[in-house]
Amino acid sequence: MFLEVDEIDTYYDVFQAIFNVSLMLDRKEVVCLLGRNGAGKSTTLSSIVGLNPPRSGNIKFKELQINGKKPYQIARLGISFVPENRLIFSDLTVRENLELGRRDTKGQKVGTALEKVYELFPPLKTLENQQGGTLSGGEQQMLTIGRSLMGDPELLLLDEPTGGLSPLIVQMLGEKIGQLKKEGLTILLTEQNALFALDISKRVYVIDKGIIVFEGRVKELSENREIMKEYLGV
Repeated sequence: MFLEVDEIDTYYDVFQAIFNVSLMLDRKEVVCLLGRNGAGKSTTLSSIVGLNPPRSGNIKFKELQINGKKPYQIARLGISFVPENRLIFSDLTVRENLELGRRDTKGQKVGTALEKVYELFPPLKTLENQQGGTLSGGEQQMLTIGRSLMGDPELLLLDEPTGGLSPLIVQMLGEKIGQLKKEGLTILLTEQNALFALDISKRVYVIDKGIIVFEGRVKELSENREIMKEYLGV
């Protein structure tokens, strides 16, 4: 198994945010974690990358246990995380932001990585000397995803990639994620926009109040009107 999250419990101080959460990804899969706002989606991703480590349970990446490791150590293993709030450096240029995301473990040249990002997101090439803080929301999301790709990751975690974006930008992001999927990148994404996520995913988990309430293939969820209505409002 490429990524295995096994019965993790994660807290914020004394408040337990997720309960006994388990999920799995095979290599080259795109899997989505769906749920309403506050359901535990972001906490699950932050647990995987070590930003909010679980207090119990195990997380394995390529059979290596990673819970207990520091976020930078997990990143060096080949896991890139795109946070919901983007967290770009507003005073740095687009190119400088991108260069901060490179990872040296594979000996990849910065120029080669930049070329790949600019090929995926052509507007970033045009804007490469512009400060990150002057970009639109859609441009900042492209920059954040591009920065995460600079390290040539094996697993990409996307937290609410469509949040606050216009329908046109959402459509573009769907196409770009689909392109990464065709190139064989393994992706786990969280979303409130269920229709967007289901369109690009192979399998799906639904979380509510910190508990996984459904797991299965996209078609199975689409046919389960009770789950779709009760937990996703679709």
